[in-house]
Amino acid sequence: MPPKNKGESIEPKGAVRFGRSKNNLKFGLVGLPNVGKSSFFNLLTEQNAPAENFPFCTIDPNESRCAVADSRFDFLCQHFKPLSEVPAYLHVVDIAGLVKGAHAGEGLGNSFLSHIQAVDGYFHIVRAFDAPEILHVEESVDPIRDMETISHELCQKDLAALEKAIKDEELDVRKSPGYKLSELFTTTMGKVRALLEANKPVRDAAWTTPEVELICKKLYMLLTTKPCVYLINLSADDFVRKKNKWLVKIKSWIDGHGGGAMIPMSVEYEQALHKMRDDPLAYNEAVKTAKSVLPRAIKVAYHELGLIHFLTAGEKEVRCWTVLSGATAPQAAGVIHSDFERGFIKAEVVSFEDWKEYGKNGMAGVRAAGKQRQEGKSYIIKDGDIVHFHFNVTSQKKK
Repeated sequence: MPPKNKGESIEPKGAVRFGRSKNNLKFGLVGLPNVGKSSFFNLLTEQNAPAENFPFCTIDPNESRCAVADSRFDFLCQHFKPLSEVPAYLHVVDIAGLVKGAHAGEGLGNSFLSHIQAVDGYFHIVRAFDAPEILHVEESVDPIRDMETISHELCQKDLAALEKAIKDEELDVRKSPGYKLSELFTTTMGKVRALLEANKPVRDAAWTTPEVELICKKLYMLLTTKPCVYLINLSADDFVRKKNKWLVKIKSWIDGHGGGAMIPMSVEYEQALHKMRDDPLAYNEAVKTAKSVLPRAIKVAYHELGLIHFLTAGEKEVRCWTVLSGATAPQAAGVIHSDFERGFIKAEVVSFEDWKEYGKNGMAGVRAAGKQRQEGKSYIIKDGDIVHFHFNVTSQKKK
């Protein structure tokens, strides 16, 4: 039976609908100890966070950022040769490894789970290579068991939050004579409980708009509502030959537990490539065998958070400005400066494809071809738009 009204329409699946409405979002690195999280973090950000061969090497989360690869940005930089080049960035956080019983405090688990709560999405790094010299908390490599462990800990933490939310709501009911739990609250909490008890993430279900709003209000920042990208850490040999005995089983498990992007990669191979960066000949030969997946992983995470970027371009600066997908022109202008949003007049917009075709002689060629558009307050910014804002602020903002 179709929904009775628009308020009951089913929202598209995905974790973005549960997320925070911010442009500056963070992506964490989650997994068991010794699966390659800190080494991957170092590769992503070219930092030097400790990455030793023992559990809980990382205690406090390390945080940095990495550039989002964009051929459009590169093209504009080559054209303008600006004094300043500012790409889009993904902010990443290396979180200590979780172990069985983390939700009950094992291995400083409650602290580490709170670090996951503070990010907006996460890479779930899964070890799928045998290496006796690299310790494993379970003494053997079994990616399915390990993913079940992480999933269980996240679900158990969310179940505790669910129980608290229900108790708080029941307390409010007792304080208000004649008031009772709403049917929406009861049915929504029941659906959440069923998923978590089945060791499945909340993002896995089909939810109506009122249900999403209720979950966001009563169960703020549940761990299993966050976007998740699975990185399967293979040996260098398996990565190069594109074969591993676990990959099919891992994909099947992911599909049955909320879905999400699965990216096979190899920290071992990425580290070898990184060491070759000063030897172009050796690097190019290695890349012919297998390319780095770091740019893809960064880009997938960036878009899983619902982020896009528009560009401003000129001889002084070419810059990417990050906004949430669905941002209006005034909201995008506000990312540059609050005055731009407050005094917004219009936005002059050119798609990158049109600029690439007609902008060889500058904006005059684009205008001559009729490809520059004037957009107003209701315009929704598109990924890769090249924008120039017009604004006028003549008085102080009214209080």
